[in-house]
Amino acid sequence: MKLSDFLTGVKEVEVNGPKVITSFTIPGIDLTINLTETIVVGWIVILILLAVILFLTHNMQVRAVTKRQAIAEMLVETVENLVDSSMGKKFRSFAPYIATIFAFSCFGSLISLIGLRPVTGDFNTTFCWGLMTFVLVERAKIKTSGIGGFLKGFFEPIPLMLPLNLLSEAATPVSMGFRHFGNVAGGMIITSLLYFALTAASTALGLAVPVLTVGIPALLSVYFDLFTGFMQAFIFIMLTMAYLDSAFGSEE
Repeated sequence: MKLSDFLTGVKEVEVNGPKVITSFTIPGIDLTINLTETIVVGWIVILILLAVILFLTHNMQVRAVTKRQAIAEMLVETVENLVDSSMGKKFRSFAPYIATIFAFSCFGSLISLIGLRPVTGDFNTTFCWGLMTFVLVERAKIKTSGIGGFLKGFFEPIPLMLPLNLLSEAATPVSMGFRHFGNVAGGMIITSLLYFALTAASTALGLAVPVLTVGIPALLSVYFDLFTGFMQAFIFIMLTMAYLDSAFGSEE
């Protein structure tokens, strides 16, 4: 929160999507591309993650392991153990994907602690992750059952279930995206409403500066920014592993 915002308080509540920073048109095809706040913040998150990874993995050694390397190895082992317990050891190849989604989701939510708009507060981001998981799940089903078995599954248990089965399959990335986005965006809206209410209360008490906005929002931020951001990231990867495990189920 800016100092000017603290001195004046929140006079009105605006619920908007990510701002469009700039737009440019690709010559020849008349296509306009918007550079949004989510894209910029997303690249900031990527650079932060890259810096953390390079810091932890720099000059790794077999002997005389440094504390940085020990932390890196602990993180890798934690993800691999999570995949092992959820899907089985032979599915460790999915560990990098699970770790990437979890790290990007956590940092993408926690970026709000420094005043930037969380990337997870944009449905385009979470839906994209859900769509990637959806593609992996469908690929796993085809690999396990073959094209014929995959298509046959839409007609089970009876052919009349085809429309519902198609709808249920298509709803997977949408539901995963909305679940993550809804919790983060809801926290942003609640925090804004709280600032507005505390500003109004300060004004009603005749306070020149809305001092009531100090402390209470910070406590709420611990829940929405830290706890909820972490939990939604964890839930997302657990759902991803559950869907993948179910897709490979017949192979077991």
